[in-house]
Amino acid sequence: MSLNAKRLWGVTLLGLAGILAVYFVAGPARFWLNWVLWFVFLLTLALGSLFMVALEHLVSSRWSVPIRRIPERLSTLLLPLVPVGMIALGAVPVLYPGARPEALANKLLAGKAFWLGLPFFSLRVALCFLAWLLALSVLVRGSLRQDESRDPQFNVRARRFAPLAMVFFGLGITVVAFDWISGLEPEWYSDIFGIYLFAGAFLSALSGTLLMVLHLQGRGRLPEVRRDHLYNLGGFIFAFTVFWSYIGFAQYMLMWYADLPEEVVWYQKRTQGGWLAVVILMGLLHFVIPFFALLTRDAKQAGRRLHWVAWSMLAAHLLDLYWLIFPVLMPNPVLSWPELSFALFFLGGAFLWVHRVRELGADLPVGDAFLKQGLEFRL
Repeated sequence: MSLNAKRLWGVTLLGLAGILAVYFVAGPARFWLNWVLWFVFLLTLALGSLFMVALEHLVSSRWSVPIRRIPERLSTLLLPLVPVGMIALGAVPVLYPGARPEALANKLLAGKAFWLGLPFFSLRVALCFLAWLLALSVLVRGSLRQDESRDPQFNVRARRFAPLAMVFFGLGITVVAFDWISGLEPEWYSDIFGIYLFAGAFLSALSGTLLMVLHLQGRGRLPEVRRDHLYNLGGFIFAFTVFWSYIGFAQYMLMWYADLPEEVVWYQKRTQGGWLAVVILMGLLHFVIPFFALLTRDAKQAGRRLHWVAWSMLAAHLLDLYWLIFPVLMPNPVLSWPELSFALFFLGGAFLWVHRVRELGADLPVGDAFLKQGLEFRL
């Protein structure tokens, strides 16, 4: 075991001790808020990465073939997230009012009782994971096998399966948005909330992929990946920064204009007191800073700038989820030892997994017949 792996294990175990203390000292509600936050954060990162893989096969992209192994590796986070998601179901009776017996007395919730109840909630979680794992097996496992077999038919099978994988992704990310986040306050509803979460998930996957590419290049790996490939990743981050901002503003503007009580109260919680400062910080990290940092052509190819922009986007996505989830029970932002303990446990565990899978298969999908075209990509 390397020194870095030992340190990560130490961080993870320290975090585990802390989160066990959170349940008994800070209470079950705060424990489950943090658990759901980190579960959704890592889940959206994994799903966004799987979306990148499926998108390449769907549109027969060539430029992205040399970097495809990176999102393939990141998408395998879905495997350890299965037990994390099963444990997260313990939050449903504690945090989700639609799953409680008294929900039947609420006129707005009574009609949704079957959907919001724990049995059907659990069934949706299980079905989503089954669909995602099927996509992972076909697209990622098949790609790894192609390294050895050099079978060109894999590309045909992957392209035929990609539309179904997109269906799995679209339905799944919508279920995550409405069940795990919107379900915390089921009286509130937004038609575009699933798209909003998709934008954040795709941005986090792009950022994670970019960071891993830069990390491997810093270790003398992936020398074939050039500034042209980095430019396209930077361009996608730039574009989806604008898209995320547009969707977020459109959602707020429509609800502000309609001025319906059940919609206004949701935003009222999240724009008062200390939460207003979180909104401002999120706007800076999620839009203003990356927008101007990547505005020029050269900026989208500068490794150092792309590095800190990618970290900024991951932090912004986590902050966004924090802003969506924590105001349910917290009138003001909280950041103390319970949150630090969960950060140590989940980040330590995630980095351990990435440390392990960064050796999964070759750094390039060497069995892909289109790799040569991808390596020859020029802007």
